[in-house]
Amino acid sequence: MPTKNPRVNVVLEEPLYEGLRRWAKRDGISLSLKVRDVVKEALEDEEDRELVRFAEERERTFDRTKALTHAQTWTHRRRPRR
Repeated sequence: MPTKNPRVNVVLEEPLYEGLRRWAKRDGISLSLKVRDVVKEALEDEEDRELVRFAEERERTFDRTKALTHAQTWTHRRRPRR
């Protein structure tokens, strides 16, 4: 049965392949699903590292004198009726 999801072919060294195979067997899932889960987790970790880097840069360049107060940020102006 054809799948709608894209596929990737990967060549692994034998020890890496065996480790993934045992890991998938331990979790009771297919090798394909285990690889998908590991890649997904790695991408989420990379995204987290980038967000931390972004937050640290924002913190480093933060200027309290230019910051808006809570009221300035969340007070909405009345819009004219149409």
